[in-house]
Amino acid sequence: MQLLAFSVLGLGGFLLAVTAHRSLSTSERAAPLVEEASPATESQESLATVAESLNLADRWIVSPEEARNLITSGATVLDARNGRSQLTGILQGSVAVSWRQFSQDADPYRGKLLTDLAGLQEQLQGVGISGDRPVVVLADALQGWGEDGRIVWMLRSMGHTQAVIVDGGYQAMVNLGLPTTLGVARTAAQPGDFVPQPQAEWSIDRESVRQTFDDPAVALVDTRTPEEFAGAILFNEARGGHLPGAILLERQELMNDEGRLLPQDEILAILQEKGISPDQEIVAYCTGGIRSAWLIAVLSDLGLNAKNYPGSMWDWAAAPAIEYPLINP
Repeated sequence: MQLLAFSVLGLGGFLLAVTAHRSLSTSERAAPLVEEASPATESQESLATVAESLNLADRWIVSPEEARNLITSGATVLDARNGRSQLTGILQGSVAVSWRQFSQDADPYRGKLLTDLAGLQEQLQGVGISGDRPVVVLADALQGWGEDGRIVWMLRSMGHTQAVIVDGGYQAMVNLGLPTTLGVARTAAQPGDFVPQPQAEWSIDRESVRQTFDDPAVALVDTRTPEEFAGAILFNEARGGHLPGAILLERQELMNDEGRLLPQDEILAILQEKGISPDQEIVAYCTGGIRSAWLIAVLSDLGLNAKNYPGSMWDWAAAPAIEYPLINP
């Protein structure tokens, strides 16, 4: 029996979207931790030097300590947690965002990014994204849905080469003593100048997913829960179940109890145990491309060939069942 679930992706998602887009005065803008016009001192490396030392073009994830160096040097900081969590405290200088504001709002396309690049550019610049400035994205590593991964995947897919997740998320930064505030800013003190330049490397569409069936060079990964995989729980999908040949891999399997990623060799061993080879192209999906985007970020950081299906189940289940089948155990 299928259960219609309302959570962050259902009724909760609606409530959080309302919270995230509530009316704000123009004074509620994020002020940077470091004044941009201040000259660098001996104790504070320039942002460019820090970014170069971390080789961010090839890394999608940084440690809390590395993130602290980036943040205190002037990196853009985005908080991608749900609206309720943001209101309990947010890093000083960060901008609160929701993955929904960069995505389409009509069913069944809510998992897909905005197709209006001018509108997407306006959204990204409004939260302070600039092409030459690293972006540090925070989320709730344990209780979230991988929203940080979704934002980083989006930025990388739009051509930003220095967007990163923090291993351990928001709480890891709080544990390091970075100052927080209850004043939630949803626009940057200084708009950015980023111009999206779509990259196809980390994305795949519905038809291309269908063409991967029975291809041994491709591993299709479902990042949802076992109940969703079995079709017992729905999050507003038209049909339940999982894609033929999909391998179940929840993102929590790759983290410890503190929300920190397992060592690389342990992650690779888990993949191997599930029948996923590092030599394969890994295609991931979930309900709306959020949890799967997080996995793509983790795998890309390991140097693996991974693609996110952003439309995911919302998109797939809305298509004709005869052409786009689902398996119900």
